[in-house]
Amino acid sequence: MSRFVQDSPALRDPYTSDWQLRGWLERLLGPDGHAAAKGRLAALSADVLGPLRAAHHDAETHPPTLTRFDPWGARIERVDVSAGWDTQRAAAARHAVVALPYQRDAHDTWGPGTRIVQHALLHLWGPESATFSCPVAMADGAAALLAATDPTSPWLARLTSTDPAVAVTSGQWMTESQGGSDIAGSTTTARPGPDGTWLLTGDKWFCSAIDSAMAVALARPAGAGPGSRNLAPFLVPRYTSDGVTPAPGLQVLRLKDKLGTRAVPTGEVRLDDTPAIAVGDAGVPGLARMMTLVVVTRLHNAAAAAGGMRRGLEYALSHAANRRVAGGVLADNPLHRATLGGLAVDAAGAYALAAHAFTLLGADPTGDELRLVAPLAKLTTGRLAVASASEYLEAFGGAGYVEDTGIPRLLRDAQVLPIWEGTTNVLSIDVLRALATGAGARPLLHRAEIAADAAVTRLPDVAEAVIAATRRLAVDVETAAADPRNSRVVAGARELALRLGNTLTAALLLEHAAWATDRGDDRPALLATLWTLRRLGGADVSADLHTHFDQLI
Repeated sequence: MSRFVQDSPALRDPYTSDWQLRGWLERLLGPDGHAAAKGRLAALSADVLGPLRAAHHDAETHPPTLTRFDPWGARIERVDVSAGWDTQRAAAARHAVVALPYQRDAHDTWGPGTRIVQHALLHLWGPESATFSCPVAMADGAAALLAATDPTSPWLARLTSTDPAVAVTSGQWMTESQGGSDIAGSTTTARPGPDGTWLLTGDKWFCSAIDSAMAVALARPAGAGPGSRNLAPFLVPRYTSDGVTPAPGLQVLRLKDKLGTRAVPTGEVRLDDTPAIAVGDAGVPGLARMMTLVVVTRLHNAAAAAGGMRRGLEYALSHAANRRVAGGVLADNPLHRATLGGLAVDAAGAYALAAHAFTLLGADPTGDELRLVAPLAKLTTGRLAVASASEYLEAFGGAGYVEDTGIPRLLRDAQVLPIWEGTTNVLSIDVLRALATGAGARPLLHRAEIAADAAVTRLPDVAEAVIAATRRLAVDVETAAADPRNSRVVAGARELALRLGNTLTAALLLEHAAWATDRGDDRPALLATLWTLRRLGGADVSADLHTHFDQLI
């Protein structure tokens, strides 16, 4: 008897097959800017289809290990990683996924749009990176912090190198067991050491990419007052000058056994008078400086969410095209088409929000608009990514629950996205703070109003839904900004933040739709319509998702 063998899901070229990505690059960069980026994007896409997929699998199946002592009892704190992890490390440097925004020639070519090109690179590479996108995010954040405080630092040159033999990544040591996201409870201290260095003492509970050559840690300088604002960032070299011996007083107590991101070596670290370098003036409250890093890592989190959603959709579409159910191909089933169509709309929304955040980062990295958009992009895409990953597993049936298919990883890795860099609730409180500061939500609401006005003629139902959502938001935002600590305001912070994120996404999709429609492409208008009617209007768009499935994908 012959045994049935199901075809495994295939992966098309992630750049040439993604019409949405290419359309946004054409609009945001202009035809010349997009043309200048095509070679770089195509080269990375080719690596994703080949060696990086194999490296991804190797890193996932050979997780890191920790050896604390050598055979004679000397402390070595050695973290061993797979060959696949090192391949990803080299690829990240070679393709400039960190370095690009810091290269002068890139700015000569794309100006503020350099961050848009970087986001496209992350979108293509992240889902096949074995979550090496995590140390990449922290390296970019550390580079942004050093560029703002110490641009001549040799560490900045290494963080932004494209030579795999020189480039390093960074950790980000903020979390402590007693505080978690409440960093005001940090007990790590810093005291002046010899030769202008500082000595850090304390325990850091969740230190991702512990194999990185450096980390940025928060500590309370000697004599500093209580509270989070008086903490300061310090650069902690992980090793001594030989690159092998652990820094004095630095112990890796254990590696974390995590639900997902298993290839990333995440450690619990003890510091005992460990040498460090102050990032900026340690005598000046430093949490605001640290937020330079955090904003960047939050945007990388949004990029990882959007990229993972798109890649999961690609696998689910491939499976649906090959799987036969009830005498027909699964991709022809109206219910399954509606399900996958809805996931395509969500992936488009997540991409739009992440791309917008990177656009703002390139244009005005310290502006009021980014201060609000960064937490909104991170929390909105993070929750979308988890919900979508769960659907992708379900789309494969039992195979989606079997580890060696690789499909369960989509959900395991997605679940970290609403947690890393601040949970949804933590970010919602950050949104309240942003609403009460500077321009608050005015740029967001104004963008939504303009997008709705432009859509009145072509998409009247959509425009009506955006206008209604914006009017309601305007009232609620005013209430929240007037008293952000009011208990009723705080209790509703999550719901308000998600409505802001969904409305901003609708506006962004409509902006792109107007541009595309003028060029004869109605697909973005379809995406904007379905997102808005479902997310803002609460409509059941299932029949439309089925009918227009081929256009959506």
